[in-house]
Amino acid sequence: MRGTEKNRQRADALSGRTGDLVVMLLLIDIGNTSIKIGLSATNGILTAYTLPTDYTSQSADSLGLCLRGLLNHASAGCAVRSCLVSSVVPTMNPLLRGACERFLNVRPVFAHQEIPVPLDNHYERPGEVGTDRLVAAYGARRLYPDAAAIICADYGTATTFDCIREQAYLGGLICPGIMSSLHALSTRTALLPRIALEAITDRPIAGRDTTTSLNHGFLFGFAAMTEGLCARLAVDLPAPLAVVATGGFAQAVADVTDCITAVHPDLILEGLRLLHEELA
Repeated sequence: MRGTEKNRQRADALSGRTGDLVVMLLLIDIGNTSIKIGLSATNGILTAYTLPTDYTSQSADSLGLCLRGLLNHASAGCAVRSCLVSSVVPTMNPLLRGACERFLNVRPVFAHQEIPVPLDNHYERPGEVGTDRLVAAYGARRLYPDAAAIICADYGTATTFDCIREQAYLGGLICPGIMSSLHALSTRTALLPRIALEAITDRPIAGRDTTTSLNHGFLFGFAAMTEGLCARLAVDLPAPLAVVATGGFAQAVADVTDCITAVHPDLILEGLRLLHEELA
């Protein structure tokens, strides 16, 4: 079965529609390294794509043509009725606005800047919190309503640990990212090989080659950081506590530690979808 037909059937199941597919919502997460784009029907994300964040060579037209192509790939009959965006790259915002208005005939709405994220923000300067952190925290809170507290761990360009107690965003920690750390190391060490962040065992071993040494050093090192920081943060948080992980390396870390409750690779997109659902 061709991919577009599979997408059409999945969308029909999600939206309860038959015939021409109508995708109700375009979800966009603009991060420092990548742009994640999700297409959502009425009760779930239909499909998602990842593009590099390349604002230095991007134009509104090139971005719009790319978005149009992704919609065509998802289904020839799909149409966007609304667009909700999380962005931490201000220079991309006017490009995205122009792209959506010209090529999709929709005005993108930016979370945090244009519509509030409904959490009680305890940051001293609430506007300084990255939209991605707030939206991920909001998504985790809505997905796990029975947890008294949540630690949202995001393994992206930076590794962040954000704390939520009931409906309050308490703040969190910003740590080096896995790939950022590896890139910083490789720029100073010419002979380091590329690694895939894959462990051959469920515990660290003393590597007898450089690839194993790097793989286990980074993977178990970040797992140990996760375990240690979550244990320390949990001292000031009520139980039951859920640790929800997202980001490109979340699953790899979760595979070698038991402190992570659940992994949601597209947590920010899911948070945007839930935010749209709540405000609709």
